[in-house]
Amino acid sequence: MSDDISIGGESIRLGQFLKYAGLLDSGGDAKEAIIDGYVRVNGEVERRRGRQLVDGDLVTYEERTVRVRP
Repeated sequence: MSDDISIGGESIRLGQFLKYAGLLDSGGDAKEAIIDGYVRVNGEVERRRGRQLVDGDLVTYEERTVRVRP
């Protein structure tokens, strides 16, 4: 099960989304988690902080998964 997080637009970068969704507290924390391979997008490890997320993407960090919504 996942929560839906509305981003209020067409897309958002992964690093920004992690903070916006409350999965991580700061940009530095997001950067480290992504580089270290702890973040998954649609089930795959994603190491690009600037990856553009769009409607329906699933982002997982630790045990929490959230779905991107416009």
